[in-house]
Amino acid sequence: MINLAMKLVEKRLREGTASSAETTHFLKLATTKADLEKKKLEEENKLLRAKTETLENAKNSEELYANAIKAMRKYNGLGEDDEYVDN
Repeated sequence: MINLAMKLVEKRLREGTASSAETTHFLKLATTKADLEKKKLEEENKLLRAKTETLENAKNSEELYANAIKAMRKYNGLGEDDEYVDN
């Protein structure tokens, strides 16, 4: 549907019958401001992906620490049900 609409507007632009709204839309897309807004959105998406990755890494680190603590308790002769007593 989008492709059909784009082809129709392209045809109107070529024939000189496009509405002022159609013409203005495409003129705005060619501005520096539109380019900067697009780049800003791309950078925001990168930031969100990085934040998501950081959160996932933090979760993995927590699991690794928990497993390491369990392993150390077993190594020290403490069972999972035993409580660690600090002397």
